[in-house]
Amino acid sequence: MTTFVQIHALTAYPAANLNRDDSGRPKTVTMGGVPRLRVSSQSLKRAWRTSDAFQQALDGHLGQRTKRLGDEVVLPHLLDRGMTRERAEAVAKAIADVFGKLEGDDKNPLHLRQLAFISPEERAAALALADRALAGEAVEKEKIPADAVLRRADTAADIAMFGRMLADDPRYNREAAVQVAHAITTHRVVVEDDYFTAVDDLKAEGDADDTGAGHVGVQEFGSGLFYLYACINRDLLRANLKGDTGLADTAEQALVRAMATVVPKGKINAFAHHTRASLVLVEHGHFQPRGLSTAFLKPVRGETIMSESIQALKAQRHAFDTAYGETPAHAVLDTTGVWDERSATVTSLEALLAFVKEGRR
Repeated sequence: MTTFVQIHALTAYPAANLNRDDSGRPKTVTMGGVPRLRVSSQSLKRAWRTSDAFQQALDGHLGQRTKRLGDEVVLPHLLDRGMTRERAEAVAKAIADVFGKLEGDDKNPLHLRQLAFISPEERAAALALADRALAGEAVEKEKIPADAVLRRADTAADIAMFGRMLADDPRYNREAAVQVAHAITTHRVVVEDDYFTAVDDLKAEGDADDTGAGHVGVQEFGSGLFYLYACINRDLLRANLKGDTGLADTAEQALVRAMATVVPKGKINAFAHHTRASLVLVEHGHFQPRGLSTAFLKPVRGETIMSESIQALKAQRHAFDTAYGETPAHAVLDTTGVWDERSATVTSLEALLAFVKEGRR
């Protein structure tokens, strides 16, 4: 049977614009008939996989999403070792083409048309091909088999977790072992406008020709308590990592740490919305995954949003477990003291991570 790890978190943000749409407005969703703030799963995954939580725990096991393998990796490698530019560009083009079709224009002849999520092993394989060209071997597009560079599974933990799509060669797609929901507020939120001005420091006082500000603008923001949810398919994660259980353990713990401590970087210099999750609930077992967003279909109201949201989350979990006969093992890190199930409560993030690892035994 497939084993799943489910992570639920409640994180409160002050005034912020965590994830904005094409007009610069914070993303929203209507749920339960009222508007909520929203942070897309894409934004969350980007913040997590580029965070210190991932970089430190998974150093050497993280991929790169790029269009620039040809001109930023392969081409400099060849030029630095004495290959002529004309020949180096031809080799770089042949190698980059394995990852997808090139733009082919004069401005960026080595750029891929689409972003490719490239693992460390695939990057190393691309450079190994470049070294063969340096040794005098003919490295041409038609002579490079895809499996000389591309991998169906390796030790790139972020690709194993979040998956990838190679449109030009779907044989090397990887199904994501981690599903991530869009984060939503547990309550109704109205986006607000911040009218601001900037002053010209060199403008003389009393300048009758210029009595206004140097710049006038408006930025939009909102604040709220967000519910986050992610689900890990442990069996698929291990398969994506070529059976490396130790690396899978590390990846799972890095994800839980990131969900608890990492914030999206949207307009962070303007709002300094550094925070931590107030509550993190982790469950593991063979039961069919189920998020708990239903707890907030009816928006939480009043001045005690945090405590009411925690109680709603707990009640929804109990209702599902009772109705469907599911009892996944669970542990809770609660910084508020509201979650009153002492037997399941841990006092530190490290203890919660230990629970995550124990679930694989």
